Amino acid sequence: MKYSFGGRVRYSEIGENGLLTLPGVLNYFQDCSVFHSQSHDVGIRFLADNHIAWVLSSWQICINRLPLLNEQVKISTWAYGMKAFYGYRNFTLEDAGGSTLAYANSVWVLVDTRTGRPVKVPQEFADTYGLEPQLEMECAKRKLHIPDDMEKKGEIVVPQFFIDSNHHMNNEKYVMLAQQLLPNDFEISELRVEYRKEAKLGDTVISYVKYTSKSVTVVLADTDKKPYSVVEFLSK
Repeated sequence: MKYSFGGRVRYSEIGENGLLTLPGVLNYFQDCSVFHSQSHDVGIRFLADNHIAWVLSSWQICINRLPLLNEQVKISTWAYGMKAFYGYRNFTLEDAGGSTLAYANSVWVLVDTRTGRPVKVPQEFADTYGLEPQLEMECAKRKLHIPDDMEKKGEIVVPQFFIDSNHHMNNEKYVMLAQQLLPNDFEISELRVEYRKEAKLGDTVISYVKYTSKSVTVVLADTDKKPYSVVEFLSK
């Protein structure tokens, strides 16, 4: 079944233009999925006690409009499928009038935290969440293409405040790092992210970028050039 929560855009969530930031959108969606699980008693504590975790495999987020400071918003999520070790979830961000500001598709993998290997999603998970129809949207492929001729940019050592309860860099931080490489006049219409492996405390993350007229692709990789994630921004 669908889960929603409401609020208003805080000053701490906006950029210099007075609008909710893209990482802010990701955090709303991520928080909503956590609240959804907590409301059904299959949240962080339940997962930890059973040595499993939901690991995000990919995002596709489409932006119609970013809300302003103090604007009332409603964030909603629902699961629409669970197959093998995958879970599929949609999100929406709406304004006070019910217009859709942003919407998303996401793919998750259920992982055994003791072995790091995917595990089959129990049927009771689908029963607990209550699957809803999939959001009508043009879904992109989960795997993202990495261009050949990418330009090396900066690097960062993962600090403590990037680490979440799963003991690796939070999903939003990859996007935050990638977004720093966008041109100032780049207006985002869509974000696609593929997560390939976890960056942990103290890891070195090196960024590589490829610019085209309509897109920016960023690869965040380790010192052996193996990607942690691939991030693609599409312009309006």
